Amino acid sequence: MTEPTRSDRDIHVAAGPFSGPVAVSPPAIPRKDASEPDLLPAEAPIAMPAQDFSRRVPLMAASSRHGSWVPRAAVVVGALSLTFAFAYELYGVLSFVVMTPIQLVFLVLSTITFGWIAFGSLSAAMGFLPLFAGDTTDTLVVPPANGPLSSKTALLFPVYHEEPHRIAGTIAAMAEELVHLGKAQHFDVFVLSDTRGSVEGEAEEACYRALAERLGGIIAVHYRRRIENTARKAGNIEDWVERFGGAYEHFIILDGDSVMSGEAVVRLARAMEREPGAGLIQSIPRLTGATTLLQRLQQFASNVYGPAVAGGLASWHRDQGNYWGHNAIIRTAAFAGAAGLPELTGRKPFGGTILSHDFVEAALLQRAGWGVHMAPSVQGSYEGMPPGLIDLVVRDRRWAQGNLQHMALIGRRGLSSMGRVHLSMGAFAYLVSAIWALSLATGIVLALQSQQLIPSYFQDDKTLFPIWPVIDPGAAMRLFLGTMAVVLLPKVLGLALEVKRAAEAGEIFGTPRALAAVTVETFFSMLLAPILMLTQTSAVAQILSGMDSGWKAQRRDDGSVPFQLAMQFHGWHMAAGITIAAICWLVSPGLLFWMLPVVAGLIFAGPLNWLTGQKAGPVFSALLSTWDDRDPPPVLIRANDLANEWALRFAATKSGHPRETDRVVVEVPRAA
Repeated sequence: MTEPTRSDRDIHVAAGPFSGPVAVSPPAIPRKDASEPDLLPAEAPIAMPAQDFSRRVPLMAASSRHGSWVPRAAVVVGALSLTFAFAYELYGVLSFVVMTPIQLVFLVLSTITFGWIAFGSLSAAMGFLPLFAGDTTDTLVVPPANGPLSSKTALLFPVYHEEPHRIAGTIAAMAEELVHLGKAQHFDVFVLSDTRGSVEGEAEEACYRALAERLGGIIAVHYRRRIENTARKAGNIEDWVERFGGAYEHFIILDGDSVMSGEAVVRLARAMEREPGAGLIQSIPRLTGATTLLQRLQQFASNVYGPAVAGGLASWHRDQGNYWGHNAIIRTAAFAGAAGLPELTGRKPFGGTILSHDFVEAALLQRAGWGVHMAPSVQGSYEGMPPGLIDLVVRDRRWAQGNLQHMALIGRRGLSSMGRVHLSMGAFAYLVSAIWALSLATGIVLALQSQQLIPSYFQDDKTLFPIWPVIDPGAAMRLFLGTMAVVLLPKVLGLALEVKRAAEAGEIFGTPRALAAVTVETFFSMLLAPILMLTQTSAVAQILSGMDSGWKAQRRDDGSVPFQLAMQFHGWHMAAGITIAAICWLVSPGLLFWMLPVVAGLIFAGPLNWLTGQKAGPVFSALLSTWDDRDPPPVLIRANDLANEWALRFAATKSGHPRETDRVVVEVPRAA
């Protein structure tokens, strides 16, 4: 006899002579979020299947890719020509009689390093030409913000232990600008939290609940905190797409330190509507908010040299560009259908969750036929930067692991050629530091070898006359000057654009200030470069041995560290610098002079860390200022003011819970 079947919701009679009917409660539905559900809209699911890298996929769109080969061929052929010339001159300097194995190793490593620099410099030159002529380098037409808009776009803020008041201030400032443009009804805001801990989570939820109430009727603000932060940021975005993405044509991702003007947001949304084949449009964020010396140096370098670099990338990427993970608009249907990330098989660093997901997502969109565009002309896109050298190293370590992971994907048959190029460049950006370090080590070995070995002046036993080693001073000088020209070319191009901008703005001291600022930035970058070279080399070695980088919350403002901690952190850098300096001195004082830029940065690594993590002060702040500092955009001013007000409103009590201490009114102008 078989038992009757029943569902969990059925009423059944329990066994026993005195038993009556017992109602069985339905099983509880597993809770998806740690936050309260009333802060979320109704779900609009959309499927986002994990992609298979081993096979090609049918095209979902037909993005135009005509004319891309000309700029690509130009930058590749130019870089190869410069690299060949470098190798030829270096061979002439090294090879007196016959090339030794150690000389050959040095030649190969140095040539690879120079080739990478030459490629970047020529790419920047390609972007400089149209910018200096007053043209744009956008890969699609980006309409003005004053036109019609019909689509719905979500503004996503994926956060991980970020200060809620900072994000609240940014959202409120952006909402004000969207209302002023009369476009707020076309945007919703989602704060997608991966923050761990109930205390921190409750503080977040209280802040964003208050923000949602304050902006109610102006722009919808939603908050969701995941129970498990599976797949980190990529998993956070995927969760939103699968649950809510069906209600939105597009979404824009902003990091914890990102700010975008209302005009920039609307222009990107209108560009998406105008270009149905576009899957992603990447704006070029300008660095802002610098307070420490290191931030000032990063901000100046990025904002002055960056436009030419970005323009160059756009010129040869065309509609097969890259994605940097934030300050970009993405077509929801394209992303869901083409960019789902699988778990990679194997051990770390090549297996597991894809860490540098943005590069991979861009490659997946490309292979499905979607255009991945860059829009350097879009103003009003901003982001912050690490405040101190240790913070920079920690972030760099995480990025290095993610980019090296791409090496496991480059050979997969389902990717496009440009997708492979982007993944290769991301990985090589960190491998080149190790190659540079090896070339320097090989050069030191060569110098030691020259002091210890007796030279042979006869090629074989039958040679009657010796062949005297002759160093060609002309070749050596050409090699040095040519290398410096290629290395400094992006800085020179950025300086030219800055001088042109200052002249057009009528700045009296614009040119002298720009020259002095570039000189100071170049000096510090020369000192910091060998430190970053060794830290990246160490990171590469650790990653290849299987050491995980982890996932740590980022510091945004204070980069200061105690002097003792800075000295301790950089102890091995300083030891390496002193050792190299001693070897060079023993070989030749002249060799030490040529190696001084490398050894000086390493010897003083600890003090440099401490110094650059301090507040910049009035002199460096004025000298290294950019035009965003001298004429701050209204959205940045407003975001900072509102962030301070929200910090007062929700000041932490001793127990760690938020409490309202002040009434904050968000001023929202009337729609235009």
